[in-house]
Amino acid sequence: MGVVGAGRVGSALAAALQLAGHRPVAASGVSDSSVRRAAALLPDVPLVAPAQVLERADLVLLTVPDDALPGLVEGLVETGAVRPGQLLVHTSGRYGTKVLDPALRAGALPLALHPAMTFTGTAVDVQRLAGCSFGVTAPDELRLAAEALVIEMGGEPEWIAEEARPLYHAALALGANHLVTLVAESMELLRDAGVAAPDRMLGPLLGAALDNALRSGDAALTGPVARGDAGTVAAHVAELRKHAPQTVAGYLAMARATADRALAHGLLKPELAEDLLGVLAGGVTAPGGPDGPRGGTTDGEGA
Repeated sequence: MGVVGAGRVGSALAAALQLAGHRPVAASGVSDSSVRRAAALLPDVPLVAPAQVLERADLVLLTVPDDALPGLVEGLVETGAVRPGQLLVHTSGRYGTKVLDPALRAGALPLALHPAMTFTGTAVDVQRLAGCSFGVTAPDELRLAAEALVIEMGGEPEWIAEEARPLYHAALALGANHLVTLVAESMELLRDAGVAAPDRMLGPLLGAALDNALRSGDAALTGPVARGDAGTVAAHVAELRKHAPQTVAGYLAMARATADRALAHGLLKPELAEDLLGVLAGGVTAPGGPDGPRGGTTDGEGA
């Protein structure tokens, strides 16, 4: 086994495969962080050039950024580094196996195995692979090989059609990457409001919200947008403009999306939606003032 790109993902997957009995023989990585990661997760594995990794390994993990993958594959093929019968596994969420077509024509066996997980670059990543779903795309004749590799790493294969890979990856980015941004902004605002331990305050709330969303979908929507509390939302926008103007655009965009979903699922009453959508359209104060929109509810449900 070899790794081209000993970053957070590559080092963790290689370490997991090593635990399953595969023998790492070479890795490539040039940044200081990659060298440190490889030393920690793949001790005694030599760091060499990408072509030398392919020269030494029968199974090669291509764990480079999405935009770098096509050029890497073409370069390896042009230099004659790809061998017939060699398993080439990339971990890009965006691409299926077509990005490996140049290597396929050179006789390689292409697999796309994308772990639906966020990585820290530490040994904890290997443990997190237990039960992790992998977005898998592979030729029919290699499905069993793809499934076996995922299971050996402790994961669960989820088959993704070639043409669905960009949509699949967009869904994961929307849910996971944007979540980090939202949580980080929320923590900053809580600190500005005087909360000493925003992580402790948010932990139970966000944990419950995530659990409810996974269980119930849109039925889990709560808060002032879903209730139609236009005055509260207007007050939020005013405060954000004053204290954190960089968050206003994101707040309004997410609030509009929440309002649309709440309306579609009958959670937001149409008679309350007009004032709310007016606030979201222009960030204006709702009729009745920020503390008293007409027709607002008083049930106080949720955050």
